[in-house]
Amino acid sequence: MPEISRFLGMVIAMFFADHSPPHFHVRYGDRKATVAIDPPGVLSGSLPPRVLGLVVEWATLHREELQADWDRARALSPLEPIAPLE
Repeated sequence: MPEISRFLGMVIAMFFADHSPPHFHVRYGDRKATVAIDPPGVLSGSLPPRVLGLVVEWATLHREELQADWDRARALSPLEPIAPLE
């Protein structure tokens, strides 16, 4: 699973040729979640509330980049890194 961003202990990644709806995966310690791109929200798994808030903030700021990486992943093309939350 290619990593596209990393910040504050979170690792954000996408699978190639993954199923719809457009989403990304978050790992934080031993917690994992699948998060929709638009609108950002947990599809499966769980994260601590503070971490989820930061992920949603990051996803909202980078929605277009996430969608572009989703399209690349579906086409089996290399993914572009996305800036971390600052």
